[in-house]
Amino acid sequence: MTRSIEADNMAASFALRGSEGVKIFRGPPNHDPVSVHVCDESKTCKAMAFSSDGRFFAWANIECVFIMDAEKLTVCHQLNQPKVTNLMLSPRGNTLVTLGPYFAPDRGGGEPNLLFWNVQTGAIVKSYTFKKSYNWEPKWSGDDEVCAVCINNELHFYEKNNFEILANKLHLQKVTGFCMAEGTAPYMVSVYVAGAKGQPSFVRVYQYPNFGGQTAAIANKSFYKADRVHMYWNKAGTGLVILTSTESSDSSYYGEQGLHYIGVGAGESCLVPLAKNGPVYSVMWSPLNTEFCVVYGYMPSKATLFNLKCEPIFDFGTGPRNHCFYNPHGNILCLSGFGNLAGHVEFWDVKQHKQISQFKAADTTSFLWSPDGEHILTATTAPRLRVNNGYKLWHYTGSLLATEPVASGNELWEATWRPAAFSEKPVRYKPAEPGLAMPEAQKTEAYRPPQARGSDYKPLQLHQYEPASNPKQPQATIMGTDKAVSKNKKKREARKAKSSQEGEAKDQAIPDMTHHAPSDASNPTPTTGNPEVDKKIRNIRKKLQQIEKLKEQLAAGKQLEVNQMEKLKTEDALVKELEDLEIG
Repeated sequence: MTRSIEADNMAASFALRGSEGVKIFRGPPNHDPVSVHVCDESKTCKAMAFSSDGRFFAWANIECVFIMDAEKLTVCHQLNQPKVTNLMLSPRGNTLVTLGPYFAPDRGGGEPNLLFWNVQTGAIVKSYTFKKSYNWEPKWSGDDEVCAVCINNELHFYEKNNFEILANKLHLQKVTGFCMAEGTAPYMVSVYVAGAKGQPSFVRVYQYPNFGGQTAAIANKSFYKADRVHMYWNKAGTGLVILTSTESSDSSYYGEQGLHYIGVGAGESCLVPLAKNGPVYSVMWSPLNTEFCVVYGYMPSKATLFNLKCEPIFDFGTGPRNHCFYNPHGNILCLSGFGNLAGHVEFWDVKQHKQISQFKAADTTSFLWSPDGEHILTATTAPRLRVNNGYKLWHYTGSLLATEPVASGNELWEATWRPAAFSEKPVRYKPAEPGLAMPEAQKTEAYRPPQARGSDYKPLQLHQYEPASNPKQPQATIMGTDKAVSKNKKKREARKAKSSQEGEAKDQAIPDMTHHAPSDASNPTPTTGNPEVDKKIRNIRKKLQQIEKLKEQLAAGKQLEVNQMEKLKTEDALVKELEDLEIG
C-alpha cells in the first residue's frame, strides 16, 4: 500500500489554521517562514485536513468548503456548503466527509448534516442526519476499499467508495463506538456495546465481511467496569489494546481504568500488567506493529514497552510524563509531559533502549512528528491557551530550529503536517543541526521557612525518579501458582546450599521466604563497597520481608487489598534485582 507521497527529495510541509486564516508552510530542512502559501485569509475557518496519502488538502470557512491539490497548491473544488464544523478526507483522498450543526425539524431543520462528497466531481454521493457532535467520523481501511459508518445502532459498510450500494451491515444493541484497523485486507473491525441493567459491556472483534451471528466474532471481551472505552488497533490489524474507564468507583473518586489486550490470531485476551497503580495517560502502537507503549501510574508516572504477548520488554522508569509519541518509522519514541506538566520532553532510541536527548517545550498543546521522522512541530494553540500562541520547529537531538509567534491580537487554533513518505535514517545522538538559543528558564529558589533562611537548609525532595531498566518478562497470570512457588523454592535452596559449602554467612544475601534472620549488630548486612547499591539492597530486603508477611496473612485466610495483591506480584522481580545487585 502506498501510504503517502514520495518525498525524500523535498522538504516536509505543514498547515496552520487560526484567526489569520489557513496557510501552508515549507518545513525542515528548508524551513523559511516567508515561504508560505495562503489558502484562506478569513477569520472563520473551522476545520482543515490532509488525506493520508498527502495528495489533497481541504478546509472550511463559514461560507463554503475548499478542496485543493496539495502538490500543485491549486483549488480543485469550491463547495457551497456553509457552517461546516468538522471535515475529513479518506486515506487515498477519494471522498470528503463534512459535518454541520444539527437542527431539529421543529426549528426548521431535519435536513442531512453528515455529507459525503466525491473529490473528483465535487458531488454529494451520500448523506445522513447525525444528531451528535462526537463519534461522527466514518472509518476507512488504509487502502480506501472499505468504509464504515455508525448510524442508529448499526454499522453500514460501503466498498470502493461506492455509496449508492450498501455492501454490508452489522447490527448490535446500543453500539456506542467502533474502530477499524488502518491496514489492508483482511479488514478488522472492533465494536463496543455499553452494558445496561446489570449486564456487562463488551467489545467484539470481527473480520470483514463475516458478521453472521455471535459465533462470527473472532474475539469477545466483557467488562463490568466500563463507562467509556478507547480502542487502539495496530496498523496490521493483528493486535487490539482496549482502555476501559469508569466515572467513579468505591476505591477512587476519579474512577477506575483497565487496560486489556486482544490478539487476533487465536482470539486470546489478557490484562496488560501495569507495575504501578494510577491512571493510564497514553497508549500508542509502534508503526512496526510489534510493540506498544503505555504511560501510566500516579505521578511521577511510569512508561513501559510491551510486546504482542503483553510482556514488558523495557521500562523507561518514572518521570513527569503523560504522553508518548512514536515517530513514523518507529525507531524513536518521545515521552513528554504537557498540559498541567511543565513540558519535559525526552527522546529514546527504541532499538538500543537508550536516551537520545531531553529538553523542555513549555506551553505545548500540540506535538506532531514530521513525516521525515527527524523533526517535530510543537504549537501553543487556543482555546487551550490564549497567550503565547505560535509554533516551534525542533530536531529530536534537541536543536531548536525555528520559533514563530502569531501576531499580537491573533490566535493559532490548529497545526498539522502534510503526510509524505521519507526513508528511515540512522539515529543520531549529537545535535544534527545548528539551532537557536534555547530560552533560559527563570530560576526560582525553593521556599525556606523564616528560621532556616541564611543557613544551609536543604528542602525535602518530593519525588525520587526510578531509572530505566530491562524488567524480567513475567509469565502470564502464574503469580501464586504451585509452579512459580516451587521454582522459587528450588532456587532459594540451591543458593543456601552453595553458601554453606563456601562457609560464608550469606543468609541475608537472598532472603529466605520462610525464615528471616534478624538484622542486628550480631548479624551484620554484607556490603558491596558502594553505598548507593547497599541502600538499594536494604530497601529490596525490606520489601521482600513485607511480601512474606502478606503471604502469611493470605495463607491464614485474610483477604488482601488490591495494592497488597499487586505487591505480591513483584516478588520474582525483586529477587532477581537483588541477585543482580549482589553479583555486581
